[in-house]
Amino acid sequence: MPQEKKQILKRLNAAKDLSRFMAEYYYELDEADRSGKQKIAWCTSVGPAELLRGMGYHIYFPETHSAMLGTTRMATDLIPTANAMGYSPEICSYLTADIGAFVKGVTPLSKAFKGISHVPEPDILVYNTNQCRDVQDWFNWYGDQFKVPVVGIQSHRSVGQITESHIDSIASQIENLVAPLEAVAGRRLDMDVFKSAVALSRECSDLWEKCLATASTSPAPLTFFDATTLMGPAVVGRGTQKAVDVYRLLLEELESRVAVGEGALVDEEKHRLYWDGMPVWGRLGMHSKMFAELNANVIASTYCSSWIFSALDPSDPFRSMARAYTELFITRDDAYKENYIQNKLAFFGCDGMVYHNARTCPNNTNCLYGLPQRLQTKTGIPFVIIDGDLNDLRCLSDEQTRTNIEAFIEQLEERK
Repeated sequence: MPQEKKQILKRLNAAKDLSRFMAEYYYELDEADRSGKQKIAWCTSVGPAELLRGMGYHIYFPETHSAMLGTTRMATDLIPTANAMGYSPEICSYLTADIGAFVKGVTPLSKAFKGISHVPEPDILVYNTNQCRDVQDWFNWYGDQFKVPVVGIQSHRSVGQITESHIDSIASQIENLVAPLEAVAGRRLDMDVFKSAVALSRECSDLWEKCLATASTSPAPLTFFDATTLMGPAVVGRGTQKAVDVYRLLLEELESRVAVGEGALVDEEKHRLYWDGMPVWGRLGMHSKMFAELNANVIASTYCSSWIFSALDPSDPFRSMARAYTELFITRDDAYKENYIQNKLAFFGCDGMVYHNARTCPNNTNCLYGLPQRLQTKTGIPFVIIDGDLNDLRCLSDEQTRTNIEAFIEQLEERK
């Protein structure tokens, strides 16, 4: 008789509500694509989604599709297709996996959602380079494929203190998008709908921040790996009432866990870790179980907080969007990042830190220029670096990762 596997993690009931949200989102997109009754805009994950909602666009976010390519482990087999077309294996594996999937005519959507056979065709593509330059190249490739306009925002990088000149330049670029977006939409920007979308995005952001903040309690009611799968509505649904509603449910459940002292781990939470960088999408389950088996909970991250936009203000939509999308962790200089992480380590009560050195995502990798060492000197909190990638599983060794993590946990045990 086979031995029953021991449960080591607790599933959140609200995860079903969030899964239902994502299914409805993709089916609505598919219907818009089939019927042609609603214009579709492709948007980068931290692009001007609120503005698009103000013109009635249905919005598709290719990065979520690439994350699905990663979690389903389809990406590694598709990346070489884009490499053969001239895209370096060193650049964003979101880009190369997604383009490879398009060229091959495959999508994980068809497996996840019955009846969906392909990604929705865009009427226009809108990017913001606050994440990286790769999104511009990515969207321009699709613009050529579909023969549709591509417009975007060129963001500032390595920003220290944010000045009015930063905000002026980004706000004016967002305003300059209005005319080409109106031309494709065949309608004028509805300022009331636009402001409402900004207000809903802010509410969604605040709820998501509160959800993540519940992990500051001990034991933490969720893990970083939970958060990577729960953040979907914060990405694709911001600016909608549905996203707000689903996060109210999630927050209620997390707060109920906190009230009774229920953690995400079945066994004792001995170590509380902070994760910097992208997840390894194809190893979410494996990594989640690995840490749980070691009585360690990765409770917070720089990544999942990327969809907290506290600056959004419906009374000043253009400038507040400019500020919100320039304040991102990824756009800031190292001095800001050090201070930010130091504050988070204290807030969440972490005793260790994990840096993911993602080979194809240098913009989300912060362990290459001495930051881990400087932070350890400041805080006394030790760290470990794991090599890997967000999508390309050829860039990591599961055995080496486990060896490094186990040795790190032993180190933390010795410090107790």
